[in-house]
Amino acid sequence: MEPLKLLAIFAHPDDESMGMGGTLAKYSAEGVGTHLVCASRGERGWFGPEEQNPGLDILGKTRTLELENAVKTLGMNGLHFLDYIDGEVDQAPYSEAVGKIVTHIRRIKPQVVVTFPPDGNYGHPDHIAMGQFTSAAIVCAADASYQDAENLPAHRVSKLYYMVDAENFINLVAPFMGDMTFRVDDQVRGEFPWRDWMVTTRINMAEYCQTAWRAIQCHQSQLPTLGALAEMPEDAAASVLAMQGTFYRVFSLVNGGRAIESDLFEGLR
Repeated sequence: MEPLKLLAIFAHPDDESMGMGGTLAKYSAEGVGTHLVCASRGERGWFGPEEQNPGLDILGKTRTLELENAVKTLGMNGLHFLDYIDGEVDQAPYSEAVGKIVTHIRRIKPQVVVTFPPDGNYGHPDHIAMGQFTSAAIVCAADASYQDAENLPAHRVSKLYYMVDAENFINLVAPFMGDMTFRVDDQVRGEFPWRDWMVTTRINMAEYCQTAWRAIQCHQSQLPTLGALAEMPEDAAASVLAMQGTFYRVFSLVNGGRAIESDLFEGLR
């Protein structure tokens, strides 16, 4: 039996902690190998006065350090960057981005991969692109005729999940967050929660949510995005985070059916 491994593939520093920190902390604590591929270093994530913006290079270094600390707090085993620029991930050369992810998949050999859903959770173009790149990379990684940069042997992922925000969680946090919409080109985008019946997997990770909150606190430069939630005491914040842990099983080679899963590795243990 191969050691269990989970690979999360996201776009920015903080996606891992704010999106599924409790789940990552849980599996790390249980001895599952947990790894993160991050597309960018968050170079455009500045929320202070524009005249104080330190610029792409300095902010990227700041957010890289924040992510390194968060990953350490969550107990994760590996952190890997694709080194695309925040806000430009959807413009990355498609074959190059897919190839980079293939290399990480083949080197890490995860049974389970988690990434963004088609709507990017709330319409962020970088998120949407990473979900697309990841889906393509999973196909290519399993194809022995596909050559990656390191000529690694093919690896077939057993399960792919989308990290999704369910209705009850969004309904709870929305009043604290303020306006959750933003403009992309000529469109206004925003959070579109997944209906409860669409969720295939719910992870009970409440006892790890204080760890998740500490990981979120590592991302000091991004706390303004949380609104009033950022001011919550740790216990209260942990109770909110416990309502996360919702996923959509895109495919599985080892199980199926409409019964709600309680484990991303169901069918693999």
